[in-house]
Amino acid sequence: MTNPVPLAEIWRGPFLESVHMGHAVIVDGSGQIVQAWGDPAAIVLPRSSSKMLQALPLIESGAADAFGLKTEHLALACASHNGAAIHTDRVQAWLSHLGMGDDDFRCGPQMPDDPVAHKSLLCSDSSPCQYHNNCSGKHSGFLTLNKHIGGDPEYVRPEHPVQKAVLEAFEDLTGETSPGFGIDGCSAPNFATSLYGMARAMAFFATASEGQGTRASAAARLRDAMTAYPELVAGEGRACTELMRAMDGRVALKTGAEAFFIAIVPEKGWGIALKVADGTTRGSECAIAAILVKYGLLDLDHPATRKRMNTPIRNRRGVETGILRPAAGLL
Repeated sequence: MTNPVPLAEIWRGPFLESVHMGHAVIVDGSGQIVQAWGDPAAIVLPRSSSKMLQALPLIESGAADAFGLKTEHLALACASHNGAAIHTDRVQAWLSHLGMGDDDFRCGPQMPDDPVAHKSLLCSDSSPCQYHNNCSGKHSGFLTLNKHIGGDPEYVRPEHPVQKAVLEAFEDLTGETSPGFGIDGCSAPNFATSLYGMARAMAFFATASEGQGTRASAAARLRDAMTAYPELVAGEGRACTELMRAMDGRVALKTGAEAFFIAIVPEKGWGIALKVADGTTRGSECAIAAILVKYGLLDLDHPATRKRMNTPIRNRRGVETGILRPAAGLL
């Protein structure tokens, strides 16, 4: 096993103050490794970076079309959203269309990260609902699939038909038997795989097109929904949204908790997966931006890039005291 390698660094003046170690790999459509840093075989929990995989059965089963879901719904099914009105209004309408309500969710309530929605709840002395949960779009997809197949209400149980369908798709596209799962923050099982397996699955999304078969058609629809609605996938100020906009929809991006990140690159047929070992988001955002810049997919000088890579660190007086930058070995 290869040890994690430096992916991002914090410099304070002339001193290397902190290092974010991790693993990253690029895989092409044939399953070949284009480049790797650290250990591609490292076993990982991809967390919310796996939402596209979790949404495949929603389309493959026919549930998405049976309930008239649009591209925006598919983007939300892949989202870790901020809980802004553009997210929660759509989720509530989706629930209503299913004849369901907030109590049908199993994701749990969450205070929204969107500042306007957050302030509104605080000022009204209201408690957050489950539709505010950043995973409520994914769970709306689960509920849609579950209603389509007539499953019992506890759709997050690992042995439930919804999650069995997710596992089948996950193992097929990663090309690996999952060694197990952890329970995610939204209570759904999150299946483990190798970093290589996750990048391989993303390469499938990168090379998929409608008409190639049920699974490829579903993958293409989800990928294209993400790039069509970057604001639904995350939200204003978030890396996924801002970097997808910066690349004009050429790349689909999705973060996951504990510093996971994936990229889907159709023009190269690549899937990219990375994991920062210490779980720090600033490290994973810097690393994914650096890889995208390295291969000419992202403009080094775009404001969304500079916000996350080669980023000045300032103290409370606004004095520049350091910099967040990619490790030399990543470039």
